[in-house]
Amino acid sequence: MKDTSRARIMMVVGLVVVAAADRSAAAEPSAEERGLAIATEADRRESGYGDSTASLHMVLRNKQGQTSERELRIRTLETENDGTKSLCIFDTPADVKGTILLTHTHKEAEDDQWLFLPALRRIRRIAAQNKSGSFMGSEFSYEDIAAQELAKYTYRWLRDEAYDGNDCYVIERTPVDKANSGYSRQVAWLDKAHYRTWKVEYYDRKNERLKTLTFKGYRQYVDRFWRARQMDMVNHQTGKSTTLTWSDFTFGTGLKEIDFDRHSLTLLR
Repeated sequence: MKDTSRARIMMVVGLVVVAAADRSAAAEPSAEERGLAIATEADRRESGYGDSTASLHMVLRNKQGQTSERELRIRTLETENDGTKSLCIFDTPADVKGTILLTHTHKEAEDDQWLFLPALRRIRRIAAQNKSGSFMGSEFSYEDIAAQELAKYTYRWLRDEAYDGNDCYVIERTPVDKANSGYSRQVAWLDKAHYRTWKVEYYDRKNERLKTLTFKGYRQYVDRFWRARQMDMVNHQTGKSTTLTWSDFTFGTGLKEIDFDRHSLTLLR
């Protein structure tokens, strides 16, 4: 009888342990759920700035280390319920002066991009299949220049690890529209303290590492929004790189949607 009672007790204990383990497993978010939660929080913290302007110094380096430089002005506007609009206006050198890239990102629909070429006095639409191409000779593509809207990727948490002195989440994001993306996936490092991105690795359509983007010199504006002073994009397959140095960030400048109308590109200065 004692052996039978002991067996019954052990069976009950075993069932309780299994049930507890099942509950624990059910409560633990999946890697996909965790990745989405991290990306969602980062997106939330970036939202609500309204509009902003900035100056940008671009340095292009070839494999031999030779450089060329460009100066741009950047204008950005959040639109109600549908992504952002941005303008990249080139001021120097003379051969690209007046060139303008207009981008309308959408939360789910395909993004719209137009390039105004002053020498031709014409506006050229960037086709979806061409958005993986180089933006004005840099290591940034037209796809990179567009805001990375949350719903256009699926996410997966990979691990937690330190990067450049920051305790970070490492997440993978995969484009939903694989046919029109130059990347099979991206791996991003976001710090746990403020959800700032410190590093992104880009993998080409063959899933080989193509480029790495790193961020430096973060500064907080209007007590909320973090912006990096420097971004470095290195192309591992060509040996080329591009450095972006940002300055003169201003928020709440009063920009309106009409300021981002493609029909007005020829009038912008």
